[in-house]
Amino acid sequence: MNGKLTRRESILLFGGTALFAQKATPPPLAHGVPSSPERTALIKSFQEKSAGIEKLFEARTHKRDWEMPYRLFKPAGTQKVPLILYLHGSGGSGIDNQRQLGLGNIFGTRVWALPANQKRFPCYVLAPQTDRGWARYEAPAEGGVAKLVPGFGDGAQMAVELVQALCRELPIDQRRIYVTGQSMGGAGVWNVLANRPQMFAAAVPVCGSATLDNAAIAAKIPLWNFHGDADETVPVTVSRDRIAAIRKAGGHPLSTEYAGVGHNSWEWAFTEPALVDWLFKQNGSA
Repeated sequence: MNGKLTRRESILLFGGTALFAQKATPPPLAHGVPSSPERTALIKSFQEKSAGIEKLFEARTHKRDWEMPYRLFKPAGTQKVPLILYLHGSGGSGIDNQRQLGLGNIFGTRVWALPANQKRFPCYVLAPQTDRGWARYEAPAEGGVAKLVPGFGDGAQMAVELVQALCRELPIDQRRIYVTGQSMGGAGVWNVLANRPQMFAAAVPVCGSATLDNAAIAAKIPLWNFHGDADETVPVTVSRDRIAAIRKAGGHPLSTEYAGVGHNSWEWAFTEPALVDWLFKQNGSA
């Protein structure tokens, strides 16, 4: 990473991002409480409709001083379209270039690639894989565990570099680059927003685990945060504190908490009927 801003990034950071602070009208949520039959039917329907979509993601590797495996979904056509960066949870960690598309990650990777959504909103979907986490960690002492520290995470930094490389290779609308992720990947969303806020038109963190990043930096970015209020893995207070910091800084983030839902809040978040429309309305200019 050379640390230099592109012309577009400079415009967004210093000239246009104030527009992002405008108050947004919350989109309507799906009918029914999280445990209701109509709500759980949405999840089941998604699982059925999206089966096999992971096979449409091309396997690739980004090489620098280390290698980052990634999967890339390409839309039909050659027009300039948005890109969605998806950061997997801890269950997707590794170097096999498969886990980031499996387990609970099926929701956050497949939803954008559904044929019905691609017809309305064609886009690239990028799913990198890390075995180093997304946020920044201090190397553990022998027999110890890695310690969370401030700064740009190795995984998050490499993912941003990968996005930049793809923007040089493919017809990507650089005003409409979005980032989303869950759990460990949700922490990655906060990490990239804190370190490269000018790159993203909007963000969707889901049950993001703790980081030492300043959430207020994201005050000017359209953001919809999700969390289950019964999450015992990442307490909902982690999200509440971040949202409070953004609002104190003058931002107007959307925040949805699911009553009685545990850590797997991504099942509800990525099947919200209004989410896809909301995200693609964010274009980095209004």
